[in-house]
Amino acid sequence: MSDQLSHAYAVCRGITRRAAKNFYYGFIVLPAEKRNALSAVYAFMRHADDISDDPAVDPQLKRGKMGEWLEAARTVFAGKPTDDPVLMALGDAQKRFKIPPELFEKLVYGTSMDLEMPPPSGEVPTVLCNTFEDLKQYCYYVASVVGLVCIHIFGYQDRKAEFLAEDCGLAFQLTNIIRDVKEDAGMHRIYVPREDLERFGLTDGHFSPARLADPAQAQVLRPALEYEADRARKYYESAKWLMELIDEDSRAALWVLVEIYSRLLQKITDRNYDVLTERVRLTLWEKLKVVCRGFILRIA
Repeated sequence: MSDQLSHAYAVCRGITRRAAKNFYYGFIVLPAEKRNALSAVYAFMRHADDISDDPAVDPQLKRGKMGEWLEAARTVFAGKPTDDPVLMALGDAQKRFKIPPELFEKLVYGTSMDLEMPPPSGEVPTVLCNTFEDLKQYCYYVASVVGLVCIHIFGYQDRKAEFLAEDCGLAFQLTNIIRDVKEDAGMHRIYVPREDLERFGLTDGHFSPARLADPAQAQVLRPALEYEADRARKYYESAKWLMELIDEDSRAALWVLVEIYSRLLQKITDRNYDVLTERVRLTLWEKLKVVCRGFILRIA
């Protein structure tokens, strides 16, 4: 590996270490080559997310910048040299692990999906998905595709791994949706499907800032959040089968990721689905304990 490429991967590892609050801990138990590749993928996604999340930039301009970022990646995949360290590392990782370029197209599309949503009107946030099938489609692009990229780096032979990776990404995203209810509502977004809200007698108005400021509202929302959590647990079951289908040197990394997200969901459950009082997260010490066990699993 050239000094320039080594530097490019180091830049990506730095971005991942600073920004990937949960994924980073799974990366560090991988062999160096796979850890580098996942860091490059994460850094590529992080740049796309930063474009999408910038509140000072007009949505139309964001779409343009996103398109430019994707086009730059396409040219690198086609063999054109670049001085951008993230794209340089990504191009090497894509070729090294034979990651289908169309997956990166889907990653960028997933990042831009929120830009396609209608602008907020008034105080009350908007329900974005009418059915769970609608939500699954959204989660496919923002989470399941990430799982598909990961297993190309982890290594697999059986095509069943692809379906299981999609389920695993869905489980992670459902956990995020439950945890981030208050934060998303603050951005005028409700990701819990309308059909599930109606099942428990809830409407958009139950997610208004005034209601979410009341600690008692957590118990009003609890049945709907518990319903989504039960769904997530079923999808986490797929991870057990996926573990058997990926290369042995990557299994500890997947175990760490699943364990961290599963523990996060369990923590939410233990708090009786109160995600309004404070943001639920694992402490650094809790994550480090999981990582230590991951290292033990890798060398066992």
